[in-house]
Amino acid sequence: MTARTRNLLFGALGLVVVFVTFAVVLPRIASYRDVWEAVRTLDETWLLALGVTVVLNIVTYAPPWMLALPGLRFRQALPFTQASTAFTYIAPGGGIVGMAGSYGLLRMWGFASNDVARAVTVTGIWNQLANLLLPVIAVMLLGIEGDDSSAFLTTVALVGAAVFTVAVGLLAIVLWTDNFARAVGDLAGRVVSRLLRAIRRRPVAGWPDAFVRFRRETVDLIRRRWHWLTLAAIAGNLTVFAVLLVSLRAVGVESNEVTAIEAFAGWSLARALQLIPLTPGGVGPVELGLTAILVGFGGANAEVVAAVLLYRLFTIVPTLLLGLATIGAWRWLGPGKAEEGVAPTAGNPPGG
Repeated sequence: MTARTRNLLFGALGLVVVFVTFAVVLPRIASYRDVWEAVRTLDETWLLALGVTVVLNIVTYAPPWMLALPGLRFRQALPFTQASTAFTYIAPGGGIVGMAGSYGLLRMWGFASNDVARAVTVTGIWNQLANLLLPVIAVMLLGIEGDDSSAFLTTVALVGAAVFTVAVGLLAIVLWTDNFARAVGDLAGRVVSRLLRAIRRRPVAGWPDAFVRFRRETVDLIRRRWHWLTLAAIAGNLTVFAVLLVSLRAVGVESNEVTAIEAFAGWSLARALQLIPLTPGGVGPVELGLTAILVGFGGANAEVVAAVLLYRLFTIVPTLLLGLATIGAWRWLGPGKAEEGVAPTAGNPPGG
């Protein structure tokens, strides 16, 4: 089976999942007529609240990248993050596509390849660690609240905690010593050189020293800014959750049906489902998982489906539209046009 055939089959599978989710499963949970009735009752106050949370969500995309890539200013980071996130919504395996898109866009703006690679690595690590840790925090909060309906979430949280621990351990090992980084660079260089020889290209050179240099620069960045990176990641995740919570309350799912902590638990698990690269942005699995959990906690079917669809609409569509518009206008936003002096030096502070 060729790579093209596999990609086509994978894409077809994703389309089937999306179709079954929105045309078969969700209508059985609640008819779209009832869902529309719940949405139609939104008043101006709730629409304003949703608008404010959406703006806050979009704004908090920028700080992690400004911290991870010194010299990237807010006016550059904001459109860039919308563009790079849009990549994750337009292709299966969106996370990898988004990382590749982030690298390419920043290189077009004149940032050094090492600086961009380090920023992509650091922001990617912090995002994935947050996705693994959120269900753990959610289960702890449920325990404090005294909720006894969290057996499934507890299992997921334990798995997330184990993977989180392993991931942190591996990260510490990789960044621990120059010798280990040199060994990894040597192995990677040999593998890539062998592949290049197969297509009659010259082998790579200098990778062990490059990995050592990359390791030292990454460790220095994390040592200086890990607390700010963590706070920025927390703020970004909380604004996404705020969109869901406001959506729930706006359509009439009150705290006596689904508490804020229960909503956080369902949302944290749904975020973890986005790690499965079956559909772009987890469209389908996230809606099903989040709806099932919130209904299980006591939310009314139609109102929960309405809230979940509003949440996904307001967290995907604005970023997708802004991102695609930014990508389309990228050549007018490039070096010398986006902002004079965009190519930074390593000593520039974030955002300055």
